[in-house]
Amino acid sequence: MDGGQIAALIAAGAFLMLVLVLAVPILRLRHTVDATTRMINDLNDRTAPLLGDVNTTVKNVNTALEQVQTSLDGVNLQLAKVDTMTTHAQNVTANVANLATVVSAAAANPLVKVAAFGYGVRRAASARRNAETERDVRDTIKQQRRAAKRGNG
Repeated sequence: MDGGQIAALIAAGAFLMLVLVLAVPILRLRHTVDATTRMINDLNDRTAPLLGDVNTTVKNVNTALEQVQTSLDGVNLQLAKVDTMTTHAQNVTANVANLATVVSAAAANPLVKVAAFGYGVRRAASARRNAETERDVRDTIKQQRRAAKRGNG
C-alpha cells in the first residue's frame, strides 16, 4: 500500500468517526421530530371538532342577527307610524288652539261691548244722582244766603 491509499484509509476512518458522532444527535432529532408530528396530529384531531362548533355558533349568531335586524325594521316602521300620528296630533292641537282663540274673540267682543255699555249706564246714573244732589245742595245754599241777607237787611 502506498501513501495515498493510507491517507484515503485514514480519511475514510475519520469520516466514519464523524458519521458515528453525528448519528447520535440526528437520532435524537428524529425522536423530537416524531414527537412534534404526533403533537401536531393530535392538535389537528382536537381542533377539527372545535372549528365545527365555531362554525355552528357563527351560523346561529348570524341567524339571531338577521332576526334582530328584522325586529329593528319592524320597530322603525312602527316609529314612523307613531311619528306620523304625533304630527297629526300636533296639527289637531294647533287647530283646537286656533278655534279656542276664535271662539274667545267672538265671545269676548260682545261681552266687552255689554260691559262697556253697563259701565256707561252706571256712570250716567251716578252722574245724574250726583247732579240732583249738587242741585239740592246749591238750592239749600242759595236759600241760606237769602235768609241771611233778609236777616241782616
